[in-house]
Amino acid sequence: MTVPISIMWFRQDLRVKDNPALNAACDKGKLVPIYIEDTTAPDEQQPGGASKWWLHHSLQKLNDRLNGHLQIFLGDPYEIIPKLAKNFQAQSVYWNRCYGPHQMQRDKKIKCALKASSIEVRSFNGSLLWEPMDIRKADGGAYKVFTPYYRKGCLNAAPPRFPQAPPPRIDYADVPLKRLPLDQLTLMPNIRWYHKIAITWQPGEEGAAERLSVFLTETADNYKEERNIPAVPGTSRLSPHLHFGEISPHQIWYAVKDAYGDTENKNIDTFLSELGWREFSYYLLFYFPDLATKNFNPKFDTFPWRSSNIDLQAWQQGKTGIPIVDAGIRELWQTGYMHNRIRMVVASFLVKNLLIDWREGEAWFRDCLVDADLASNSASWQWVAGSGADAAPYFRIFNPVLQGEKFDKEGEYVSQYCPELKLLPRKYIHKPWEAPEEVLRKANITLGADYPDPIVDLKASRQRALDAFAEIKGK
Repeated sequence: MTVPISIMWFRQDLRVKDNPALNAACDKGKLVPIYIEDTTAPDEQQPGGASKWWLHHSLQKLNDRLNGHLQIFLGDPYEIIPKLAKNFQAQSVYWNRCYGPHQMQRDKKIKCALKASSIEVRSFNGSLLWEPMDIRKADGGAYKVFTPYYRKGCLNAAPPRFPQAPPPRIDYADVPLKRLPLDQLTLMPNIRWYHKIAITWQPGEEGAAERLSVFLTETADNYKEERNIPAVPGTSRLSPHLHFGEISPHQIWYAVKDAYGDTENKNIDTFLSELGWREFSYYLLFYFPDLATKNFNPKFDTFPWRSSNIDLQAWQQGKTGIPIVDAGIRELWQTGYMHNRIRMVVASFLVKNLLIDWREGEAWFRDCLVDADLASNSASWQWVAGSGADAAPYFRIFNPVLQGEKFDKEGEYVSQYCPELKLLPRKYIHKPWEAPEEVLRKANITLGADYPDPIVDLKASRQRALDAFAEIKGK
């Protein structure tokens, strides 16, 4: 009797544990694992530089886990997969679902083509605790506000499925090697700008498991308060592992539940609700597929954004003269990551104090973040801009000086990423322009030379933003 052959198409699920499609494919028979770098995706769905670096290493790790059997391809999956199914004499194709607009349209098209050739196609939920189609309001509509979505919709729905063990055995099909060498995906840059990123992170399934273990043993107990303090390791830092699917949200959800039970621990409730925000971002992208490119609130279509390459470049380079903002951008450059509280401050400064379109910031984060995620990045930028679902009101403008003084009281974060300011007394480290000349001299700082003068007056730019919002408020 001939053992059936199945293709397992890895996408945003680069792991062996808790991979429903992989388990089902292994139960079916022999396996051909593949990964395709999709060249047909629109620009806003192509990986940025930092994500490419991570993907390269994640694919290496996955291939190791699969004993060297991963076959990698570059091009249009709609053309590649039917050809591979024919060449490998595969009877079925398995994958875990993706929820971006391009991915859903592509997968539907591929599924139809394969079925027309009598090839079985099965897809699974490997990426979300609650799939968007399963969470609806009482009237059948989609939620647009996080709290009712999460508290009434998700937490009152069926609980997330339990994580699955890895396949007890993987029988690989003896098929011809059609793959490209990983290097031909050209994910690794020619210039070695990623040195500090490489010593900060451990891509891959093992790295994800280690990061979760550290969070549970060292961070979770103080998560609610310390997640807001950028100078301490108060967050889980699981986001890049989640984005690439090196760990599933189900594994994280139940690991936390196993460690803490169903207590009323506010730290744990806060952390699980952050997983809920990730779910909400995918939910919004599913029901509003233009989230990455268009204002969720159409009033903002007439917002008077400024166009200033000088200001934008100063922001991108961490040279705004506002220490907490510059520290955040420099953290991004050095580590491929930015603390979540600082992301909000940095984003607010761009869209409100500089009055630059949120899409410019979204594109920059997409290129520089190792955890750049279409759903979360788009939803978060629109939230800060005031144009998104459940958005912060536009008149809520983060004051970067007050944010620094509240969450970086001793100036440790600013001193780490803006070391030219480290000798300033903490009274002035978040507002060096207010320091007397004698204080600046003792700290070896000449504003405009050693550290930039502020590129904008915070008070005046805040009023300018409010005036701009007033222009569209009644429209």
